[in-house]
Order: sequence, then structure tokens, then C-alpha cells
Amino acid sequence: QVQLVESGGGLVQPGGSLTLSCAASGDALDRYSVGWFRQAPGKERETIICISKFSGTAAKGRFFSSRNIAKNTVSLQVRNLESEDTAVYYCAAQQNPACSRQQTSYDHWGQGTQVTVSS
Repeated sequence: QVQLVESGGGLVQPGGSLTLSCAASGDALDRYSVGWFRQAPGKERETIICISKFSGTAAKGRFFSSRNIAKNTVSLQVRNLESEDTAVYYCAAQQNPACSRQQTSYDHWGQGTQVTVSS
């Protein structure tokens, strides 16, 4: 089964941009729909965006996600970061070809990567 590892988090200044990566092992990530989620301090985990199984990209506001099939990764770009974007960011995968905003639909989760937006 697929294992996921997020990377690319860190400290970013407000207004900056960041690219997170979700690297897969054990299976080809293009067999899955991949979602990105985040959990801010004291808040519930929320859904950001999802790439469906047969799509290469997804966009929503300041968030853009894309696949790199050769590297077996999915990335998440976040533009114009705000302090409210401070959170642990997770990627997750499900074999349903359609995206789902329901977190319980996702079977495989990474451990998360911390993003802190601060000057």
C-alpha cells in the first residue's frame, strides 16, 4: 500500500509563497486521488484541495496542486501566505477516482509538515 511523506514546510513571511511536496512510496500515486488538508492550532483539520485520479492539476484560490508522475509526488503551492495559513499540512490518498472533501474517505495519510507564517 502507498505510504506518504510531506516535506517543504517551514517559516515563511506573510505575503510569501511556499511549495509543499507529498512523496509516495509503495505504489504509484497516480492510481489515487490526492487531497491536501491542514490543521491550525486549536482548530479542526480542514480540507484544502484535491486532485482527482485522472487529473494532473487542481486550483482553488491561492492554492494550486499538481502531480509529478515521474517523481511519484504531488505538490501544493500556496501564494500570498497569511498568518491564518499557519498549520500542519497533510496529504492523503484514496483510490476512488473522484475527489472527496470528506476526510474519512482517505485511507492513506502522511505525517504532516508544519508551516508557520510570521514576520
